[in-house]
Amino acid sequence: MRFEPPLSQGIFHKRYKRFFTDIKYKGELLTAHCPNTGSMMGLKNEGAACLFSTTDDPKRKLKHTLQMIRTPHTWVGVNTGLPNKLVAELFFESPLKHWQKYNRLQSEVKINSQSRIDLVLWSTRDHEQKKWNPKNLQPPLRLIEVKNVTLADNGVALFPDAVTTRGQKHLEELIHFKEMGFDCEMVFVIQRTDCKSFTPARHIDSKYADKLASAARKGVQITALCCSLDPTEVKLLQKTLPIHL
Repeated sequence: MRFEPPLSQGIFHKRYKRFFTDIKYKGELLTAHCPNTGSMMGLKNEGAACLFSTTDDPKRKLKHTLQMIRTPHTWVGVNTGLPNKLVAELFFESPLKHWQKYNRLQSEVKINSQSRIDLVLWSTRDHEQKKWNPKNLQPPLRLIEVKNVTLADNGVALFPDAVTTRGQKHLEELIHFKEMGFDCEMVFVIQRTDCKSFTPARHIDSKYADKLASAARKGVQITALCCSLDPTEVKLLQKTLPIHL
């Protein structure tokens, strides 16, 4: 995914009220949108370099959006709105081997009265449907939930960075649909370049770690994908990380 125009570089000052970030840029203090609902553990270091985008959309109250923060070793992509788009981009441009039997993708599919699944893959050989909803969901389909990973420790990518009951629920839903005969997958998008493996952050959310291991035992595929990042582009790669549950 290319940034047009390329991102601007500033200095991270602080994050507050969850969705606000102050950035020092060319002698001014800009207030930018922070598109991340997590804790951003290990990233909120005052004085760190950061990258942000700017829009001229008149409907936007905040014209700037924080996109990346620099650690000593890598840029880290903090925008949780990008991973679904990155996975879709990879699917259409260079699909993983286990995605190649599918030729259609739909995002944000409602699977019940309260939940949506991030992505649904299917093949026109099996289904002629152009859109899916809870009333006609039926195998064979691949249901994919996507998570953005920003936390790491000594080369190990970790998720989550805060207790996530919502994330636990997503795993329960994937297990449920797997038992109904669907192909199900949890994709972790590692938006940093300094990791050699992935593991759930048990010390932060032991219930999530247990549910992820349970999902894997019950046949839900767990995939951790690497990214390349710079001020012009963030790109999801075919490169996967070893997973330790």
